[in-house]
Amino acid sequence: MRATNQSSIAARTDTPSSRLWRNRDFNIFWTGQTLSTLGDSFALVALPLLVLQATGSVAQMGLVTGVFGIGQLLAGVFAGVIVDRVNRRRLMIACDIARLAAYGAIPLWWALRGPALWLIFVVVALVAVLSMGFQVAYMTAVANLVDRDQITDANGRLQATYAIAYVVGPTIAGLVSARVGPVAAIGCDALSFALSAISLTVVRLRAARADRASEQRIEGRLAELVAGARYLWSEPTLRAITWLTSIEALLVGGGIDLFVFHLKHDLRQGDSAVGLVLGLASVGAILGSLAVPWLRRRFGFGANWITGFAFSGVALALIGPAPTVALVAICAAGFTLGDTVRAILQVSLRQELSPDHLLGRVTAAFWTIGGVPMSLGAALTTALAQRLGAPSILLGMGVGVFALALIAIATPARAARPERLAADITPAEAP
Repeated sequence: MRATNQSSIAARTDTPSSRLWRNRDFNIFWTGQTLSTLGDSFALVALPLLVLQATGSVAQMGLVTGVFGIGQLLAGVFAGVIVDRVNRRRLMIACDIARLAAYGAIPLWWALRGPALWLIFVVVALVAVLSMGFQVAYMTAVANLVDRDQITDANGRLQATYAIAYVVGPTIAGLVSARVGPVAAIGCDALSFALSAISLTVVRLRAARADRASEQRIEGRLAELVAGARYLWSEPTLRAITWLTSIEALLVGGGIDLFVFHLKHDLRQGDSAVGLVLGLASVGAILGSLAVPWLRRRFGFGANWITGFAFSGVALALIGPAPTVALVAICAAGFTLGDTVRAILQVSLRQELSPDHLLGRVTAAFWTIGGVPMSLGAALTTALAQRLGAPSILLGMGVGVFALALIAIATPARAARPERLAADITPAEAP
């Protein structure tokens, strides 16, 4: 009787979350990527400030963002195929080392030759390609590190520390930029890639689970390239999420540039204040990351995904007319809360539904499909802001995002348990 009771207690306490704490490889991966993200948060502040310092133009900031989006778009065509064919861990290490060299070139060139705007464009394009390869491999790595019932918890933890890094990082980056210039902050980001590469050398990924029956149906190079897009299109919930998110990318592609420009130009804030506001905005992402595993278990996928969509739209719309920096920070935190809940849910669903041998291509296809409108949106919205002002464009962005949330109610994205619906599809119905 006692043994039975002990077994019952163990079954109740051995939850997906508790098992995750004992997963050595995931915890090393989690730590390394947190440190790397801390460095990335420096570049989030430093790159727009560096371009603004060199040109004084929000349109130039938008062009840099657009170049990044185009680089990711071009890389996305091939990244998924590469990730599904090579050793994913080694690919991430190689991308980290290459990004270390690329970002490190900026402070080195500035020190030896002085400012060069062209170098920023070259580095951003190169880093875009490398980042796409790394991020696609990163998403597949999570699925190869944890059990399927732990995916939402794992993504929640990764996103929570990601958000914490973006609370601390932008604040420090703003102070560093204000004292010694944004170039030094970019140098800190370069070093963070070395930390990520070191952590990955001691992580072991589980072998990919190949579905040979599905793999044999993918014949020819072109078919292999579009296999991820075909799978997204074949699954109703993923299809709805993909086109809704792509339209949102067109609307908010230049959002971070407009946000920084609004603080600097309209509200007359210094570099340190920009970093502080971006850091405070990430508090919303922390709260969303911690809450999303419970929210999904309690209310399902669709209600939370659509609510996060709507909440982020309302918060974004309020940033433009907000009269004080404090209110801007509160609205920005509301945006990151809703956006984080939505992002974790859709990433986790793709990892749960996609066959392992297709996961790289599905992830790359999703990001590539969103990359075209994001690049166009970044160039368009920043150009409009140059004429109409950032507050008006931010308001329009938010209204558009909220309208998309209302449209989502009439799509398969509203499904509470899409992972169960997909399980009912027979293998013959899958691409």
